[in-house]
Amino acid sequence: MRFLTRLFRPTPAVPGADWLVVGLGNPGARYAATRHNVGYMALDRLIEEHGRSLDPVPGVPVRVAVDEGVAYARPTTYMNESGRAVGPLAQRLGVPAERVVVLHDELDLPPGTVRLRRGGSENGHNGLKSLSEHLGTRDYIRVRIGIGRPPSGTPVPEWVLSPVEGDLTPHVDTAAEAARIVVDEGLAKAQNVIHAR
Repeated sequence: MRFLTRLFRPTPAVPGADWLVVGLGNPGARYAATRHNVGYMALDRLIEEHGRSLDPVPGVPVRVAVDEGVAYARPTTYMNESGRAVGPLAQRLGVPAERVVVLHDELDLPPGTVRLRRGGSENGHNGLKSLSEHLGTRDYIRVRIGIGRPPSGTPVPEWVLSPVEGDLTPHVDTAAEAARIVVDEGLAKAQNVIHAR
């Protein structure tokens, strides 16, 4: 029985959490300033606010910081395989899918628009498809950061992997604020505050 207790106790790097906030993106300097990485950018803002650093988790391709019951995570996989990090991490933390908050880019919203919802279609977003597969459900919370559709003749992959234009700071701040409100006061409150802007 002592062995089982050791086996299922959270590792020091992941002490357990009530919420899991995930920023989606691609690792590496090549992708750092691209549209596909606005989720990473919003997560970084939250990490800065809490004065934390992201630490690796043994056996899971992710870096995590935990503060006051909230785990902030950045998968170290490429976008299309994000679920390989988030699924096992949520399980290890004991966080159910309905308490997973995902910050990600959204083609179907104008640039800079931030909207929240629970569940629904992934709209062709391969990072979300991977999350749904590994969490076993679509019923997690999405903080959708608009990047707009590409101009006619520009392929979607080229668009999402190209650098953002203009100053995204206000929109990244709004997305980070949206995640904070979800965790502190719930999804409905966050929608009321953010969608009114």
